[in-house]
Amino acid sequence: MTPIPRRSRLIVALDVPTAGEARALVERIGDAAVFYKIGLELAMAGGYFELLEWLVKRGNQVFVDLKFFDIPETVGRAVAALRGRGVTFATVHGNQAMMEAAGKAKGEVRILAVTALTSLDRGDLDDLGFSCDVERLVLSRARRALEAGCDGVISSGLEAPRLKAQFKDKLLVVTPGIRPVENRAEDQKRTVDVAQAFANGADYIVVGRPVRDAADPRAAAQAIQATIATVFP
Repeated sequence: MTPIPRRSRLIVALDVPTAGEARALVERIGDAAVFYKIGLELAMAGGYFELLEWLVKRGNQVFVDLKFFDIPETVGRAVAALRGRGVTFATVHGNQAMMEAAGKAKGEVRILAVTALTSLDRGDLDDLGFSCDVERLVLSRARRALEAGCDGVISSGLEAPRLKAQFKDKLLVVTPGIRPVENRAEDQKRTVDVAQAFANGADYIVVGRPVRDAADPRAAAQAIQATIATVFP
């Protein structure tokens, strides 16, 4: 596996309502982050691909987090449309056939399969009809993702140790739901802090609100980078 630049291990989620606000946040953060995630909210706002192009031209890495879920042919065509745009990661959130279609169409884009959203707990999985526990579900999804040609998985830091123990460097582990401080009542339920995520085996972390909502987003990103530097000196 290609070594991961230390500063690229932090992915800042641009979860804001408009592309203009996303650009403003990136400019406030400055060189404290080099990797950004653009997701569904921005896709609905207009200017999504213009924002993607702007980020790439700035020298940033981009994670297109649209969690493709559709018939396999449509998923494959959607992934193929990302080729040549400078995209580093894209997500798929479907069954084996959808993941295989994404894997075949990816080109230089690395495909991350969603295992279990960090907003879901045991009760939520019961509601969705999954009878197994979260860890078994995540490991099963990861194994199928690898077989389908995906490059990595989206996983809570809580499941990262088992993923790395089983798959080692065959799959990247990208961990969202990072909370640098104690998690309060909100929609993210299965969270860890920055140091614990990497100690557990995460290759990248995705951080949204703790940077976006900080009084000084640049300082917040710098603090996270400082913690990462203690893990990867």
